[in-house]
Amino acid sequence: MDPDTRFSLPSLLCEEDESSLQETKLVSSPKSEDDLYIRSLIETESKSNDYGCVCVCDDDNSRNWLKCARLDAVNWIFSTREILGFQFRTAYLCLTYFDRFISRRFIDNGKDWAIQLLCIACLSLAAKMEELMVPSLSHYKAQGYNFESSVIQRMELMVLTTLEWKMSCITPFSYLHHFLPKINDERDYDGFLVSKAIDLILDFSKDVNSMDHRPSVVAIASVLLACDDQLTRNTMEFKIGVLSSFYSLEKEHIHSCYNLLKEIQTKKNNTPCSISLTTHWSPSSTVKRKLRFEQSCPLQKISRRL
Repeated sequence: MDPDTRFSLPSLLCEEDESSLQETKLVSSPKSEDDLYIRSLIETESKSNDYGCVCVCDDDNSRNWLKCARLDAVNWIFSTREILGFQFRTAYLCLTYFDRFISRRFIDNGKDWAIQLLCIACLSLAAKMEELMVPSLSHYKAQGYNFESSVIQRMELMVLTTLEWKMSCITPFSYLHHFLPKINDERDYDGFLVSKAIDLILDFSKDVNSMDHRPSVVAIASVLLACDDQLTRNTMEFKIGVLSSFYSLEKEHIHSCYNLLKEIQTKKNNTPCSISLTTHWSPSSTVKRKLRFEQSCPLQKISRRL
């Protein structure tokens, strides 16, 4: 059945454990059960149609616009996360929703209002999945627009139907506490490496569409880089081989992701702290354009194009 017309009750069970990202130990359970659980997550990833999907754009201009629009979305999501006091995991989940959405629907070139509205809807839904205290929709402030709550709610419904109500996403954080002790000497497994791996994942998500790489691949690559940023190909394959005895892994993809993560970190370390990413949604705009769903936002009819 076409996801545009299918409605079902949402499954709101989170597949991640209830620990925060900063915890350094798994909930105690037999290692065999942990391995079975991780194997089931990797198998679920392999069956998903999300990964490897890209948004089909009409031309280079549309692709470039969408790339810039995503960068603006990242800036808004993470700055709003800080303002509202959300967890980093909430921001990551929001970005995952955003990337899944744009891999399934085409947003016309230049429709900044649609990108901003999508950001608000995704962050609101992510907060409902992850946060104990969820603010009202009026707390989500777009730059240059003043969306009514009814508009945001309709966009939330579009996101839910587009993603087929599958809001319980597997993320790289699901794997960190399991992969670290296997890749690194368990005696050196501490909060520092966890925090470092988390930072790598967050930086990666800001630069790379989360649908380009499976979460398990990102998790392994971030753990490898957190433990050693000078791994040779042979050493990396040996470490991956340790995990391959438990799970079916894509060595080439992990190697590629490790190098990409390393490039992102090198670029970040060489960028002065005073230089920040430029956004296209100017906060200096003094005119708020109030949009009513029926008049200005062509979202009433759920279609493949925004």
